[in-house]
Order: sequence, then structure tokens, then C-alpha cells
Amino acid sequence: MDIEKLYNSLQKINEPKGYFFNRDREQTMALLAGLATNKERYGYTLCPCRLGSEDREADSDIICPCDYRAPDVAEFGSCYCGLYVSREWNEEKIPHVYVPERRPPERC
Repeated sequence: MDIEKLYNSLQKINEPKGYFFNRDREQTMALLAGLATNKERYGYTLCPCRLGSEDREADSDIICPCDYRAPDVAEFGSCYCGLYVSREWNEEKIPHVYVPERRPPERC
């Protein structure tokens, strides 16, 4: 999978919704490479920061963009992985803080 094409297509989809890629391009590209690897491995874009079960239904909440992205970005300005962030986060108008895992322990 071409990571640059993935970057461009996801950027076009997510920026109008208020979700931006982390301005640290090296980190962003590494996370996108992880998504691509997981797509090849599992057949779906499993979050590169979490362990999956290899069962799409069980992993449905952590298929990127995961179910936790919106509340994470709303509260902290960044998702758990740091792939998606708010404009304010990228512009350093809000602090960059640790984003705790929201996924319930029974789903991990």
C-alpha cells in the first residue's frame, strides 16, 4: 500500500470533519505504515497502537478511525495514538497531554 496515497486520501476525508494529522510527519507516516501493515495482516485497518484479536467484530471499535477518536480529540486534542489531532493541538494552542486508553478492559 502506498503510504503517501493513504495519507492524501485520509487527509481529504478527515480534515473537513475537523480531524488533522499530527504535524510530526515522521510519526504520522509511521502510524499510517502500521495501519497499512494491519490492513494486509487482518484485512482491516486495525489501530496501530492496540493489539487486535484477529476477529473483525471483536475489533470493530478499534478499526481506524476508532470509536474513541472523537471523544479523545474533543477532550485532549489528540487521539490515543496521536495520529489524529485538532487544529489547536497542531498549533500548540492547547497542551499536549497523555491520552488515556478509553477502550474498556473487557474489550482489550
